[in-house]
Formats: sequence, structure tokens, C-alpha cells
Amino acid sequence: MNPSDEELIQRIRRDLADSYDEEFELELEDRNLDEMAESAVQTDTEAYRNSRRVYFRELFRLQGELVKLQDWVVKTGQKIVICFEGRDAAGKGGTIKRITQRLNPRVCRVAALPAPNLREQTQWYFQRYVAHLPGAGELVLFDRSWYNRAGVERVMGFCTDEQYEEFFRSVPEFEKMLVRSGIKLIKYWFSVSDEEQQLRFLGRIHDPLKQWKLSPMDMESRKRWEEYTKAKEIMLERTHILEAPWWVVNSVDKKKARLNCIHHLLSQIPYEEVEYTPIVLPPRERNDDYVRQPVPKEILVPEVY
Repeated sequence: MNPSDEELIQRIRRDLADSYDEEFELELEDRNLDEMAESAVQTDTEAYRNSRRVYFRELFRLQGELVKLQDWVVKTGQKIVICFEGRDAAGKGGTIKRITQRLNPRVCRVAALPAPNLREQTQWYFQRYVAHLPGAGELVLFDRSWYNRAGVERVMGFCTDEQYEEFFRSVPEFEKMLVRSGIKLIKYWFSVSDEEQQLRFLGRIHDPLKQWKLSPMDMESRKRWEEYTKAKEIMLERTHILEAPWWVVNSVDKKKARLNCIHHLLSQIPYEEVEYTPIVLPPRERNDDYVRQPVPKEILVPEVY
């Protein structure tokens, strides 16, 4: 095995380990950070272990700020929409998970719409997206958005030239209308290199928990890399408006991309920490006539672990 093959295997192994970081992050709340980081990557270099420690510490700090943002959004009745766009395996989903991980799903929700059905194909193009827009005190994260028309639909021939041009005529006015209605609209494009996307696809192929993410459309997107690049460049040029500019996230390094995106998102919103009255847990009321009934054994979940 030559050095390049060994390096590729090492990268894929680390990529697989990264996919389980969310579970590690949740456990780290109740464990010693350094101990967990060292036990998780014993075979890696000290520099890599240190980078993971820094990543977790900064991620937790930023997620704490996201909670403050959430509280401010609820108190002030803000309406926020964040669009995440990018190539397949660019890291959008991982970033969205880290943003929503500690937040209230009733306040911060994700809209990931499937392909339009036959009825939706006959509607005004933006109609099915409008139904997912936020009310007061809500954040909505679009995991792909109306920009599907400028990307996959254009490249794969799912829309006509007329529909494509009408999209570019309509989308600036549509987004200006959203902003005028009081919605804060933020748009991110996750930029990944050709080589890194190939590596991530290989990681999905070899990870049974991620194989579901691969589709014939993903395979086709690899073949049409240059067409997607051209479509992306046209999209950014024609829809970068003052009211809702595009922001490009370098996502070759997924961990850095998550931190950079969250940090930038927080900088775009003038939130303030909401002061709350200290919470005091009230004592439980106890009644002499209360008797707890035993749970029937036949409905208990077996304690296998």
C-alpha cells in the first residue's frame, strides 16, 4: 500500500469518526472534556487530539450563544429565515444539526422539502416554501430552499428555460417582500472542493449508517461537477442583493465550517441576553391517600442493557 492510499484510508476513518461527533458532544455535557477526547482518538496524533478539544470547547460556547439568540428571538418576536445551499456532501446538514442541537424545536425548526408532487408542480413556484416561513418568535432553517430551481433543477433539466429565467426575475422581489414583512433572511452557500466531495462520498459508501444519503442524483452530480459550478456562479451573481446577500462558507474542513458559519450567523443578528428570574424548583405536594400502582410486568420494556 502506497503512502497516498494510507492517507486516504486515514482520512476516511477520521471522516467516519466525525459523523459520530454529535453523540460524543451530547455525552461530553456530563463528562470530562479532555478524558473523552483522548479516549475517542487514542490512535491519532496529539495535534489532532488538541484540535478536537478546541473544536468542542468552541462549539459549546457558540451553542450557548445560540440559546441566548433563541431567547431574544422569542422575547422580541423576531422572524428569521436561514437558507443553506451547496453541493451534495458540502456539510450543510452537519452545520444545521449543530445549530439546532441545543435549541427548542418549537422555536427553531428545519424545513427540508422533498421533490414537489404533481399538484405542487402546478402551483406558483414559491408557494410550497411560503407555508414554512416563520411566525413571530421563530427561526426556520431551510436545508435547501427555493434555490433548487437555480441549481439541481437547472442542471438536471427539471425546469424549462422560461421557468429558469422567471425564477431570476421573481426571486429578488420575493426576497425583498419577505424582508419588508419583517423577516431577517440570511443565505449561506457551502463551498467544497472536488477532491473533498469525492472523499465524503467514499466515506458514505463505506459507512452503513450513511449509505441512505447516497442517491442516483448524487452520482449524477459528481459527473456534472462543472455544470453545477456554472449554475452556482450564475445563481450567486443574479441573486446577491442588498436586502439578502449571499455568504460563502469554505467547507473543505467540516468542523471549521460549522464554527465559522455559527459565528457569522450570530454576528448578523443584534441579539441581547434576556434576563430571567432565577428558577426555583417547588417542593412536590404529598398526599397521605396517594398510592402508586405497580406497572404490569407485561408492558415493561426488557432491560437488555
